[in-house]
Amino acid sequence: MSNPYPQPQQYPGGGPQHQGQPQYQGQQPQYQGQPQYQGQQPQQQYQGQMVPAQQGGVAPAQHGQPALMGIQMKRRNPVGVWLGLPLITLGIYNLVWYYSVHAELANFDRRRQISAGMAICSLLFGSITLGIWPLITWISLGGHIREAQRAAGLQPTCSGGMGFLLGIFGFGTLYYQIQLNKVVDRYNGAPTGAQVPLAA
Repeated sequence: MSNPYPQPQQYPGGGPQHQGQPQYQGQQPQYQGQPQYQGQQPQQQYQGQMVPAQQGGVAPAQHGQPALMGIQMKRRNPVGVWLGLPLITLGIYNLVWYYSVHAELANFDRRRQISAGMAICSLLFGSITLGIWPLITWISLGGHIREAQRAAGLQPTCSGGMGFLLGIFGFGTLYYQIQLNKVVDRYNGAPTGAQVPLAA
């Protein structure tokens, strides 16, 4: 008489296999829809790049950088500025120097409103105001240099009044350039145009 109960099928390795169950041939089942970790922790991938701060993103902080930076000015020979170059250029260098120092002061400390164009215009068209405009910009230059000394962390020594008095006797340019060189020398030979830290 035949056996009414069928014998269970055998695994290839010899164990029983029950119908309706998956066959595991030495591997773990892989479930669709879940990541496969091949010995590493999953890492989230961000599509795109960081948005610059100008476009509404957040720029990374630069550690160790000072909050305020300026542009190093040019060191000039005071005697050359006062006497030598004006004689060689028949006075044209005075205009070049006046424009240059105003532009450098504006770049050194951008917190101050200094216009090199207005300064040179005061010399070119000062006769319209009977010399009052050039006088104002000349005295103001002493104030700009004084503030630059303070921004460099120095004790301010420049005076617009002293620049005015010495200018009457022809020594104003010499005085102002000596005062400017104090700011330049404060940064231990940093090249012209280099970024230098400013005092708060």
